[in-house]
Amino acid sequence: MSDDLVIAVEQATVTRNRTDLIRSVSWQVELDERWVILGPNGAGKTTLLNLAGARLYPSRGTVTVLGEKLGRTNINELKTRLGFSSAGLALPPDETVRDIVLTASWAVVGRFREHYDRVDIARAEALLDQFGVAGLADRTYGTLSEGERKRVQIARSLMTDPELLLLDEPTAGLDLGAREDLVRRLAALAADPDSPALVLVTHHVEEIPPGFTHALLMRDGGVVAHGLLRDTVTAENLSKAFGLPLRLSNIDGRYHAQAA
Repeated sequence: MSDDLVIAVEQATVTRNRTDLIRSVSWQVELDERWVILGPNGAGKTTLLNLAGARLYPSRGTVTVLGEKLGRTNINELKTRLGFSSAGLALPPDETVRDIVLTASWAVVGRFREHYDRVDIARAEALLDQFGVAGLADRTYGTLSEGERKRVQIARSLMTDPELLLLDEPTAGLDLGAREDLVRRLAALAADPDSPALVLVTHHVEEIPPGFTHALLMRDGGVVAHGLLRDTVTAENLSKAFGLPLRLSNIDGRYHAQAA
């Protein structure tokens, strides 16, 4: 496998209760790429992201992440090299925001007896500042709004300086202002050459940050199209993925879709 290849999914199928959540999916991500995975509810987007995040094993096929084949590697060690942000990650509501980010250093949820030095604290606070929530560092996580939580989750996912960053619907549930602010910050992250490879799951083309390079469109557990963003996110491919005729426009690097 090439040193630049961070994800290699080969003919992967995930089956639960005799139902294929994804089916015969093949997909590769290289080191400097920024991917968006698009599709309707139930398309298999989050299942594929969980495979890439070493949180699921394929029922058939193979998945290799950062050179490690799932099923033949120490998953706990591999996860320390990954950044993963999802609303499904249970974070303690009574923990301070600073500690929510800090504890990612030890790959734990909830502070206990582990030790953090000034460098750790400074990095956590810098990440909170990067995503516009530095002023919330002493608040408890449970008191935050949905938009504030999403930003804290992303800051936490970057704490270990990961080689691969996976974001599951980071803008879901946000109001317009919060969504646009987060999209802007994610665009800045995508533009940074020192950022890790990025994969973002969303339902909406409007939420694709400028600077993302590739796209994978899914429907019913399979791949509709994948490749360079400009070649893949088209009205024809989106219509196939979402099952209705769509018109697509691009204004200042941002996509917009509506029914034809």
